[in-house]
Amino acid sequence: MKAVIMAGGKGTRLAPLTDNSPKPLMPIIDKPILRYIIELLKKHGITDISVTLGYKANQIIEAFGDGRELGVTLHYVVEREPLGTAGGVRGAAAGFKEDFMVISGDAYTDFNLTELMEFHKRHGRLVTIAATRVKNPSAFGVMLLNSAGKVRSFIEKPQVPISDIVSTGIYVFKKEILKKIPMGFQDFARDIFPTIPGQIYAKIMQGYWSDIGTLLSYYSTNYHVAEQSLCLAKR
Repeated sequence: MKAVIMAGGKGTRLAPLTDNSPKPLMPIIDKPILRYIIELLKKHGITDISVTLGYKANQIIEAFGDGRELGVTLHYVVEREPLGTAGGVRGAAAGFKEDFMVISGDAYTDFNLTELMEFHKRHGRLVTIAATRVKNPSAFGVMLLNSAGKVRSFIEKPQVPISDIVSTGIYVFKKEILKKIPMGFQDFARDIFPTIPGQIYAKIMQGYWSDIGTLLSYYSTNYHVAEQSLCLAKR
């Protein structure tokens, strides 16, 4: 399976930390966020990776090159203007001949991606969303699921959340999804998912996930990773 990492965001809410560097290059302890994502993909057997870039794209390209040092192959797609989550994937995954994963390049997680891919193969629909439970779901895409994981309702950033189950921005798609994405700026939650009812499943993942969208979440993620590293060192 191939993957697309979405790493083109500016990280405005993390200013001034992102004034001179893109968010995917911000360090979590001793490594950039993006490196953790690449290493996670490799751990689960995904080594052919396309990366969508925008803000300060050259810094990311210079930092990771062709990916050889990390044991992967990296391809870069630089967006001249923002294309949204779906619009960016449409360009980056053009020509893919198999199912593929999409993952945010500015979030930290230790999810078992192999379990997600296996779940996707079992249900056989167009979309699988990696979901998790959070205390404050109103900042995310919130879902209602049936017992099999089929998404019954998906509401982006609701004022009154319908559940505590949210999308983490990690997806597995059948290649046929690309035919559903028009040209130009397109967002999965707003523009694409409403057009494919019955074709979206979600798996509630076990493990840690942090959407590093604020200074508070950035510092709390650093604390979590440092704490985990200390626990491992004591064993």
